[in-house]
Amino acid sequence: MKEFVEYVIKGLVDQPEAVTVTEVENNGSTVYELRLDPDDVAKVIGRRGVTINAIRSLVQAGGAKKGMRCGLEIIEDEEEVEDEEEDEEEVENEEEVENED
Repeated sequence: MKEFVEYVIKGLVDQPEAVTVTEVENNGSTVYELRLDPDDVAKVIGRRGVTINAIRSLVQAGGAKKGMRCGLEIIEDEEEVEDEEEDEEEVENEEEVENED
Protein backbone atom coordinates (compact mmCIF):
# COMPACT_ATOMS: atom_id res chain seq x y z
CA MET A 1 0.00 0.00 0.00
CA LYS A 2 2.88 2.36 0.81
CA GLU A 3 4.27 1.90 -2.70
CA PHE A 4 0.84 2.66 -4.18
CA VAL A 5 0.56 5.94 -2.24
CA GLU A 6 4.07 6.97 -3.32
CA TYR A 7 3.30 6.15 -6.95
CA VAL A 8 0.06 8.16 -7.02
CA ILE A 9 1.44 11.19 -5.17
CA LYS A 10 4.67 11.34 -7.19
CA GLY A 11 2.54 11.40 -10.34
CA LEU A 12 0.70 14.51 -9.13
CA VAL A 13 3.52 16.73 -7.88
CA ASP A 14 6.20 18.88 -9.54
CA GLN A 15 8.94 17.67 -7.17
CA PRO A 16 8.53 13.90 -6.79
CA GLU A 17 11.96 13.53 -5.18
CA ALA A 18 10.64 15.44 -2.13
CA VAL A 19 7.82 12.94 -1.50
CA THR A 20 8.18 10.60 1.47
CA VAL A 21 5.58 8.21 2.84
CA THR A 22 5.93 6.81 6.35
CA GLU A 23 3.84 3.91 7.60
CA VAL A 24 2.70 4.32 11.22
CA GLU A 25 0.87 1.55 13.10
CA ASN A 26 -1.56 2.77 15.76
CA ASN A 27 -4.16 0.68 17.65
CA GLY A 28 -4.70 -1.82 14.86
CA SER A 29 -4.84 0.75 12.08
CA THR A 30 -2.20 2.00 9.68
CA VAL A 31 -1.74 5.67 8.91
CA TYR A 32 0.42 6.69 5.98
CA GLU A 33 2.08 10.01 6.75
CA LEU A 34 2.79 12.00 3.62
CA ARG A 35 5.53 14.65 3.52
CA LEU A 36 6.13 16.70 0.40
CA ASP A 37 7.31 20.06 -0.86
CA PRO A 38 5.08 22.88 0.47
CA ASP A 39 4.47 24.13 -3.08
CA ASP A 40 2.96 20.75 -4.01
CA VAL A 41 0.53 20.46 -1.09
CA ALA A 42 -2.25 22.30 -2.93
CA LYS A 43 -1.95 19.95 -5.92
CA VAL A 44 -2.33 16.90 -3.70
CA ILE A 45 -5.29 18.37 -1.82
CA GLY A 46 -7.08 19.59 -4.95
CA ARG A 47 -10.07 21.88 -5.13
CA ARG A 48 -12.26 21.45 -2.06
CA GLY A 49 -10.13 18.45 -1.05
CA VAL A 50 -11.44 16.28 -3.86
CA THR A 51 -8.05 14.82 -4.83
CA ILE A 52 -6.86 13.92 -1.32
CA ASN A 53 -10.27 12.49 -0.44
CA ALA A 54 -10.20 10.28 -3.55
CA ILE A 55 -6.73 9.00 -2.63
CA ARG A 56 -7.88 8.37 0.95
CA SER A 57 -10.85 6.39 -0.36
CA LEU A 58 -8.54 4.21 -2.46
CA VAL A 59 -6.23 3.64 0.51
CA GLN A 60 -9.18 2.70 2.74
CA ALA A 61 -10.62 0.35 0.10
CA GLY A 62 -7.25 -1.31 -0.50
CA GLY A 63 -6.74 -1.75 3.22
CA ALA A 64 -10.23 -3.13 3.73
CA LYS A 65 -9.58 -5.73 1.04
CA LYS A 66 -6.62 -6.92 3.15
CA GLY A 67 -8.60 -6.68 6.39
CA MET A 68 -6.74 -3.55 7.55
CA ARG A 69 -7.89 -0.08 8.57
CA CYS A 70 -5.82 2.51 6.70
CA GLY A 71 -5.67 6.29 6.49
CA LEU A 72 -3.61 9.00 4.86
CA GLU A 73 -2.43 12.25 6.44
CA ILE A 74 -0.40 15.13 5.02
CA ILE A 75 2.26 16.17 7.51
CA GLU A 76 3.63 19.71 7.42
CA ASP A 77 7.02 20.19 9.01
CA GLU A 78 7.04 22.66 11.91
CA GLU A 79 9.84 24.69 10.31
CA GLU A 80 7.77 25.22 7.18
CA VAL A 81 4.70 26.22 9.19
CA GLU A 82 6.76 28.70 11.22
CA ASP A 83 8.24 30.16 8.03
CA GLU A 84 4.77 30.57 6.54
CA GLU A 85 3.53 32.30 9.70
CA GLU A 86 6.51 34.67 9.64
CA ASP A 87 5.84 35.46 5.98
CA GLU A 88 2.19 36.22 6.76
CA GLU A 89 3.21 38.54 9.61
CA GLU A 90 5.61 40.40 7.31
CA VAL A 91 2.87 40.90 4.71
CA GLU A 92 0.47 42.18 7.40
CA ASN A 93 3.10 44.60 8.71
CA GLU A 94 3.79 45.89 5.18
CA GLU A 95 0.06 46.41 4.61
CA GLU A 96 -0.24 48.36 7.87
CA VAL A 97 2.66 50.64 6.86
CA GLU A 98 1.07 51.23 3.43
CA ASN A 99 -2.27 52.08 5.04
CA GLU A 100 -0.64 54.60 7.36
CA ASP A 101 0.76 56.55 4.39
